[in-house]
Parts: sequence; C-alpha cells; structure tokens
Amino acid sequence: MRADRVFAYGATVGLLGDLLLGDPRRGHPVAVFGRAAGAVERVMWRDHRGWGALHTVVCAGGAAALGAVAARAVRRSPAASVALTGAATWAVVGGTSLAREARLIGRTLQAGDVEAARERLPHLCGRDPQALDADGIARAVVESVAENTSDAVVGALVWGAVAGVPGLLGFRAVNTLDAMVGHKSPRYRRFGWASARLDDLAGWPGARLTAVLAALAGDDPRGAVRAWRRDARRHPSPNAGPVEASFAGALGVRLGGTLSYGGRVEHRPVLNTEGRAVVRDDIERAVRLSRRVGLLALGAGVAGRLLTRGRVR
Repeated sequence: MRADRVFAYGATVGLLGDLLLGDPRRGHPVAVFGRAAGAVERVMWRDHRGWGALHTVVCAGGAAALGAVAARAVRRSPAASVALTGAATWAVVGGTSLAREARLIGRTLQAGDVEAARERLPHLCGRDPQALDADGIARAVVESVAENTSDAVVGALVWGAVAGVPGLLGFRAVNTLDAMVGHKSPRYRRFGWASARLDDLAGWPGARLTAVLAALAGDDPRGAVRAWRRDARRHPSPNAGPVEASFAGALGVRLGGTLSYGGRVEHRPVLNTEGRAVVRDDIERAVRLSRRVGLLALGAGVAGRLLTRGRVR
C-alpha cells in the first residue's frame, strides 16, 4: 500500500481514537517516555550543553528509531501498517484531553468557583494561578489552547505526514523533552539548551500551519492574518507567537500581557490590540476553533502525502 494511504487511513483512525477515547488514565505512552527520559537524565546530567545535546539525541533519537523499527517490521502488511500509524497518532495527539481540561475550567468559572479554577489551571499550563482573577484564568486557558493546538495536534500531524511513524514519535519526544528540560532554570539553562532549540525547529512548520488554519477557521480571517503579521514577532517564542496572535485575531480577543511563571513575572506584548479582553465564554470558542484546526490539519497532511505519492515497500 502506498505510504500516502497508510498515513491517510492511520492518522484518521488515530485522530478518531483520540476524539472518542481521549488519553488513557494510566500508562500513557508519553508518560512512559517521560519516565524513561528522566532516568536517562539522572545518569547523564551535567551543567553542560554538550551533555544536554547527547541527552536529546539519545531520547528523541531513540523514540524515532523505535518508530522506524516498528514501521519496518509491519511494512509488508497494509493492515498492520495502518494500525501502527493509527496507534502512534492516538498516542501522540492530545486534542481531546486539551479540550476536556479547558472546558472543565470553563465550567468551574461559569459556576463562580474561581478558587477551584485556580487549582485546576496547573493541569493545563504552567502559570502561577493564585494572582489570577476569573478573566485572567480564562485568558491563560485560551492561550494554552492555542499553543497546545500546535504542539499537541497540528505539529504531530505535520511530522507524521512527512516521516510517518518515526516522525510522529520523534516530534512528540522532542516536544516532551522541551517541557521537561527546555526551560531556563539554573539546572537546565545549559543542559536543556539543545532540547529547547530542537523543539523550536521541529515546531516551526506546525506553528505556521496552525496559524494559517486558525485564520481560515476562525470568525475573523482578516483579523487573524493582521494580528499574526503585526504582533507575532513581538512574542518571545518563535512558534507560540504566530499561533497565539492568529487565535487572538480569529476570536477577536486580546492575548498576552503580564503573566507569572514559577514566581517570575513576565511582561509580554499584547497580541491583537484591537480585540477585547478575554472572558470565560471565550474558552468554549477557543476549544471549538482548536477542534476545527485539528481536522483541517489532518486534511492538509493527507493532501500533502497524496501529492507526494510515496510508497511503502
């Protein structure tokens, strides 16, 4: 069976599996990878970029290599190839869990329980929730939905379309490593440098595709493009900037501004200054936009593979 059809069928099955089943409560493959990467880190950690780069190669390269070995083992069976691609897609995308967490916080805010929403926010993003009011929590959720649409859905589908199962697993491994060691804490400023840079590189195409699709699927396509072109480069992240700016314009809201991570206050630029402040009802709008973007990304990935007409040999 041609590789384009394997990806088309397998990715569709995997995305439907995520939609219907979500993530498993226990034993999630990404969590298993995280524990393995943590064990490797304990052996290899040095306050040195070279050791961090080796850690990245071992962990992310190992995940991609495992995908390559598995894909080669089933290449003679179209059904097994589709099943493997479907399982890998389901394992690496997280659209349903993202939507579930965002909606849970939205319902909590709707009920007026701001304290419960603060307690729940760390399940979705790394913000310090205690200083946030209801609208601040809503803004954090919308920003997290936007960024994770790229990281947890679109980026994975892009690399799955490019490189099949190794691309799916490798991208998710890189993204997970960045979350684990890619932040600028004293422990990881040097050790996590390679993981952070590789994540920027791997996330580049998915972030731009997410921004394009958000503009197409949102309520204000022109506003999304305008906010992307004007404001994205002002964001400290080369990939979150286009995604958050496009979502802000598509939804007609302002994102960015002052926020706090790990006790450190950051004053980020406002994205889409023409928009209004985020309110709790915008959480549901952001989730619906994220869903539309994910489905469009699947279509784009399948179309891209059909155009290349690669073959599984």
